Amino acid sequence: MNTLTAEYFGQDPKIVKAVKVARNVAVTKVPVLVVGEAGVGKKTLAKFIHENSTRANKPFVTVDCGTGSTQVENEILGYREAESGRFVKGALENANGGTVVLVNIDALEEDFQKKLHKILGELDDYDIDLRIIATTTKNLSKLVGAGRFYRGLYTNLSNNSITLTPLRERINDIEVVANNIIKDCFEGSVSIEEAALQKLVTHYWTHNVKELKAVLESSLVNFDGDVLSEEQLEIGEKKVVNVISEEDSEGIRLMSLKEAERLLIKKALVHTSENRTQAAKILGVSIRTLRNKINEYRTEGNSYFVNLR
Repeated sequence: MNTLTAEYFGQDPKIVKAVKVARNVAVTKVPVLVVGEAGVGKKTLAKFIHENSTRANKPFVTVDCGTGSTQVENEILGYREAESGRFVKGALENANGGTVVLVNIDALEEDFQKKLHKILGELDDYDIDLRIIATTTKNLSKLVGAGRFYRGLYTNLSNNSITLTPLRERINDIEVVANNIIKDCFEGSVSIEEAALQKLVTHYWTHNVKELKAVLESSLVNFDGDVLSEEQLEIGEKKVVNVISEEDSEGIRLMSLKEAERLLIKKALVHTSENRTQAAKILGVSIRTLRNKINEYRTEGNSYFVNLR
């Protein structure tokens, strides 16, 4: 991807405002919290902040906090290899002078949240100069209130919070974003046929920009021409499933129908920041059916559903 510009994100007033805030905080060294649904472009905005800062030529390191507690702690702080005894530096040291993006920060274990908060407050003592950008799909304020996120860490991050609006709520941006994606992914000039554009505009983009990008990349793989037609546009349920699979931290594997159902319900809840009404709509079931399923998984002792408020 080329250097990001403000126009890359779209022209919707809410997005323009969000990008303006991002540009303003970029010239400072303050932590930033980027909030929004899965696939909406949180990591892309983090990259935009980095590129518009004095740290642009320094390291830009991302850590997915949802990959497992031990692995995440090792990635952030570093670890000593058992066999050789060699210390492997973590993101905080490797990105010295630059930016560290903590993706899905809400997934951090509570004990490590407290530890990380303390360490971030002591970075100057270790001659480490960083900007921290955190991303989340959830309402961290509610998680703090429920005792599921450490207040100190939240306070440190939330003073500069930017929320990205879902793509489906800014229909006029779909053409702009689609054309930007095509420019990034396809050499040469390609336009979108009006019928194809209407298909893009009327589609319910559950996974936002990431889903749109997956659809366009798939459509352009064997494309030979200068106008993308409706027939050449690969869009629909198949593409949504592919996007879900890419983000499935449990991996792509065979599973029972019951396991798949539970995983899909969990994905819908995570995607909607645990808004049950929206999750039920995405899943195509009644709120009552969803509530019954949640209670069933909670009774079985599934940790995610036991802790679900």
